[in-house]
Amino acid sequence: MLHIVKDSEPSLRQKCAPVETPLSEENQALIDEMLEYLLLSQDPKYRQKHPECREGVGLAAPQVGHNVRMLVISYATGDEKNPLIQHQLANPRIVVNSVRKCFLSGGEGCLSVDAEHRGRVYRDYKIVVKAYDAKAKEDVTITARGYDAIVLQHEIDHLNGVLFYDHIDKSNPNKDIPGAVEI
Repeated sequence: MLHIVKDSEPSLRQKCAPVETPLSEENQALIDEMLEYLLLSQDPKYRQKHPECREGVGLAAPQVGHNVRMLVISYATGDEKNPLIQHQLANPRIVVNSVRKCFLSGGEGCLSVDAEHRGRVYRDYKIVVKAYDAKAKEDVTITARGYDAIVLQHEIDHLNGVLFYDHIDKSNPNKDIPGAVEI
């Protein structure tokens, strides 16, 4: 089972190295294990048996001790047409971003961060990401808006050594950006 690296570890502040694609057997096994961990974290019965495990919607390789540019995302959307968002991405990069901002009304959290950090984490409302999809085994382009964009940006930040609370304005944590979308 994977071990979650906490934000006190200097390795979480390092920029991650790109991986070769198609993925090596080792990196494919790692990204598959990351998705398995994420799915287990969403299972209430599993969390009851493993109270140290917290529920998450995304996980980046540096959070499990591997400073490579890979991440996984999985969550239910509540949308009948597209009920599940699930990605296993290598070398993701944001190629387009909107001027419009958004933020989660309850703030962001992170499996690597135990302390609470109150304040607004402003993100781009719309992004376009290019990456290698480790499940489909091909290069993909993903357009994401709102919550989907927030989750992708949060995980991509990990690959660059950035944590969500780095985005909170220290002098004015609840600063209002006119026109920002509250989610």
